[in-house]
Amino acid sequence: MSADDQNRPGGPSHESGDGTGIGRHLPGHIEAALRRAGSDVDSAGQSWSGRDLSGEGNPLHQFDADDGEPDSAYVAALAALKAGTGDEQTVHRALANARVFVPVVATLAEGGIGEHGFTEDKEAEMALVTIKAPDGRPALPVFSSVERLHAWHAQARPVAVYAPRAALSAVAEEAQLLVIDPGADLTFVLRRPAMWALAQQRQWTPSYADETLLPLLQSAADADPAITGLTAAPGQGVAARAADGTIVAGGGPGPELRIEVAVRPGTEREQIAGVLQRLQRSLGAHPEFAARVDSLELGLHGPARG
Repeated sequence: MSADDQNRPGGPSHESGDGTGIGRHLPGHIEAALRRAGSDVDSAGQSWSGRDLSGEGNPLHQFDADDGEPDSAYVAALAALKAGTGDEQTVHRALANARVFVPVVATLAEGGIGEHGFTEDKEAEMALVTIKAPDGRPALPVFSSVERLHAWHAQARPVAVYAPRAALSAVAEEAQLLVIDPGADLTFVLRRPAMWALAQQRQWTPSYADETLLPLLQSAADADPAITGLTAAPGQGVAARAADGTIVAGGGPGPELRIEVAVRPGTEREQIAGVLQRLQRSLGAHPEFAARVDSLELGLHGPARG
């Protein structure tokens, strides 16, 4: 694995034991579905023989006719984002009804001593694959198509789920990001607030476009006499880079929100660091801000005195 693989959401991490690699057990809904796969009987012990498993009435087979290709609405939303005619919110809305594939791989469980005192072989279990974002946060990779999943990890098994269910799995795995199609021509990252909103099937507004946060920012500015104003904008990490070099205005891992701070005239340069630290602590301590802002960068609006 190259160093680049460990520092971007494009390469798999095979570490275990720290929540950032292969080794955590599957969420119950995926584990149960895999356990039933290939069995001669269903969970009630009834034989599958002679039964028709297709159709809308069977919730375990809602993807019977799935061709493994990307969801058309998601493809269109991503193309609009790349062309500059769409935005992150449109992609998020498309994912609300999109089918994606979660990669799972076989791992060896611990062996043991059998009832006759002999050492038993280790058994294979299925586990989710997690990766690391550039800042080290754990992320769950999902794929819009089977082809893209196998191109990324040839041994992984694709499990088809709706994107909100994949987001729930990411939350269960304590992942901070949902990374769609790592290693593809364009990788789209759902940052934590967007991922949580998808898991709860709620609409999402990115923090840099959320006007309801402005009173909170103004309150934080008013609390510090050294601050004369704040402006909010997309952080430098909102943008993503496609494989062809195109800069796309969305889908990046963060920082998500940039706040530029205007300070009172006469504020010395050495005092400004304290102003920014106080502001960051104040905002970070606010539950609503912490829930709705994934990552923050602070900057100074205008020159400071030397």
